[in-house]
Order: sequence, then structure tokens, then C-alpha cells
Amino acid sequence: MDAIDALLARPDLPPPAIRAALRRADGLTQAEAAKAIGVTRVAYQRWETGQAEPHARHRARYLRLLQGLSKKHPEAAMPAPAP
Repeated sequence: MDAIDALLARPDLPPPAIRAALRRADGLTQAEAAKAIGVTRVAYQRWETGQAEPHARHRARYLRLLQGLSKKHPEAAMPAPAP
């Protein structure tokens, strides 16, 4: 059960639109962020559009980046108001 509890306790990634907003708020390109995580720009772009989710080995690095960006730019981490 410890393995299951560990999976359930892991933090969720923010929605794709917020992922992109956080990156843009810091002035990072997809290529820069992808290089820091160790993936291709195309893989990173697919994470931001919700077409794919990061594999386990990159998920922790991506989550760390997003958490750091959300601390620097809390306004970008907020969902956009509904029209």
C-alpha cells in the first residue's frame, strides 16, 4: 500500500494553460525550459497543450520548474476568469 499512497500523494501538475502562462511570465521560451528539463521542445510543447503528460523521470523536474515559477509569478498561476 505504500507505493499506492505515494502515487496518490504526489502533487498534480497545473492545467496546461497555466503551465504555459507560468513559462511566459518568466520570459522563457519552450526551448529553454525543455533544455533545462532534458527533453525536446516538441515534448515540452505537448505538455503545455495537454496533448501529453511527462514521463515519470521528467515529471519531478517539470513540477519543480512550475512550482518555482508559480512562486515568482503567483498571478500567472491563477486560472483566468470565466468570460
